Amino acid sequence: MSTTVSTPDGEQTCAYCGSRIFAHDPICVRDCDDDCGSPAYFCNYACLSAHVGQKGLTAGNACEWSPGQ
Repeated sequence: MSTTVSTPDGEQTCAYCGSRIFAHDPICVRDCDDDCGSPAYFCNYACLSAHVGQKGLTAGNACEWSPGQ
């Protein structure tokens, strides 16, 4: 599997809040379990975290941890 990396244009907006990503600390995310589709850009970790929480993307994907084990 191969992925091409390229820099988004200067007007690229955040997938969560719509702000221009380069006005902040941008993050690029790809879903490589689904053929490494188009990247999603977020202006910072707070927007990425909010997107993950809002979409429920951790449900069923995280390891279970129990302090008693």
